[in-house]
Amino acid sequence: MTELHDKVVWITGASGGIGEALVYGAAARGARVVLTARRGAELERVRAACPDPSRVALLAADLEQIGDAQALADRAQAFFGPVDVLVNNAGLSQRTTALETSLASYRRLFEIDFFAPVALTRALLPAMAARGSGHVVVVSSVFGKIAMARRTGYAAAKHALHGYFDCARIELGDRGVRFTLACPGFVNTAISLNALGPEGRAWGTVDSDIGQGMTPAACADRIWHAVERDRYEVVIAGRERVAVWFKRFLPLRWYTAFARRLKVS
Repeated sequence: MTELHDKVVWITGASGGIGEALVYGAAARGARVVLTARRGAELERVRAACPDPSRVALLAADLEQIGDAQALADRAQAFFGPVDVLVNNAGLSQRTTALETSLASYRRLFEIDFFAPVALTRALLPAMAARGSGHVVVVSSVFGKIAMARRTGYAAAKHALHGYFDCARIELGDRGVRFTLACPGFVNTAISLNALGPEGRAWGTVDSDIGQGMTPAACADRIWHAVERDRYEVVIAGRERVAVWFKRFLPLRWYTAFARRLKVS
């Protein structure tokens, strides 16, 4: 089992939504937490809300322009020592069809949703493997397991995460490095507000499914529950879980017909 007490936990996308809730969950479990996001003022707000702000460090960074991932990882580890648990949570969604989505938008989605998590993980993996301990948590999505309209780039990036981290688990799982892929469904966050819309602009709307989704706190608690039990993967969803089951067990023709009938923003 992975215990968080006195562990060093680095969380990206920590300025709001699921990431913010993960920070509070880690802090409540006695971890020393490093927070990363673009908005420094929001990170300050999150740190101030923690039980002991002295055990929380801030590392503002734009993961779309990550540059030298090793240098960023070294800065993260300068606060409290080697990172025990990396939580790759930062992400970007989309709300455009394949005919509407530019190649630039696809590249942006992959930079944030795939290449940034891989870069940070690669920066920390050698030390984790050498120590024989470490845990990499990836906040994926149910869209890493299913397909729906208006998610071509987002689903592709999340599917890519599963391919990469499933392979990494096979390679490093017997060397003390653990991996947990968390697949949330609809969570009441700003993800649809910030999603890429037409011409790469922010969608700017809270989708009804998102607005009625579970709370970030409930989602984060289930993620930490899975991490503490060294779960390889956990689907955190309500009624949208049905789509995951259908994609897995139905003939593809049937699933495609089912997905076409869904009203998803």
